[in-house]
Amino acid sequence: MIIDLPDTTVSQIAKQLVRTREEGGAVALGRVLTLVIAARNGVAEEAIDAANDASREHPMRVIVLTVGDGPSRLDAQIRVGGDAGASDVVVLRAYGEAASNAESLVTGLLLPDAPVVAWWPDEAPTDAAAAPLGRIAQRRITDAATSPDVRDRLALLGRTYTPGDTDLAWTRLTHWREQLAAVLDQPPYEAVTGVEVRGAAASPSTALLAAWLQQALEVPARWSYEDPEHWQEGIKSVRLHRASGDILLERPSPGVALLTQPGQPDQELHLPRRTLRECLAEELRTLDADVLYGRVITDGWERLGPPETGA
Repeated sequence: MIIDLPDTTVSQIAKQLVRTREEGGAVALGRVLTLVIAARNGVAEEAIDAANDASREHPMRVIVLTVGDGPSRLDAQIRVGGDAGASDVVVLRAYGEAASNAESLVTGLLLPDAPVVAWWPDEAPTDAAAAPLGRIAQRRITDAATSPDVRDRLALLGRTYTPGDTDLAWTRLTHWREQLAAVLDQPPYEAVTGVEVRGAAASPSTALLAAWLQQALEVPARWSYEDPEHWQEGIKSVRLHRASGDILLERPSPGVALLTQPGQPDQELHLPRRTLRECLAEELRTLDADVLYGRVITDGWERLGPPETGA
């Protein structure tokens, strides 16, 4: 069910939410958090779809805020039932002076006594924790992959990091980190002496993986960008140097990885690029600060050298 509220106020939206709940169209009980999404019109629907999918694991209220130019005005849309997954969705479109105070637009619609997560699917503020929506949130989610210069964006994330911040470029690494940890947890338990990571120039995850490995293994890490004619997306490969021979985890094509180890047959592994829904759902599983991400984006990134020229 979709309810349109043109030229409205936050008070009227809140009253409509109560009426909708009382009439049985939505049930607020069981909602575990409020997810606030600040997005441009062009990406808002994709973010809503991801949130609706994630809400089946994390029932929540989703508040979507888009802003535009023009005379002062606030339009709203309430989505419940099949149009909202296991959540209720409030879409706010604010124009002109009505868009000047994002925090006031949102606070009257938050679930009482529930944590708040702020998510910027595309253009993130310079300092997420200091932004109006960031100040009311326990967790703040950005995506460095949407920046035209991922190195500048990662450096900025490190300088402005506040516990509770996270970035989907880090979340996309979960399966890579799991596979590499599993390999190193098997014989012959030799020390790793060096690391090489290769990936696409538009992938901040490449640098974050190199920073994590350098920090976790306490070895030098080299990283490079692939020629875009030969590799378009994400991480291409990770090579771990050991005395008995290198371990190579390489993704020759999307969705499939090949693990090569000395003295063992090659293994083909399922390693697809993670969807937006999967990354968002993972970030909502715990609302505590991601301490490891904090270490990697600050100390790990600061210690990581510049990228080398890819092959």
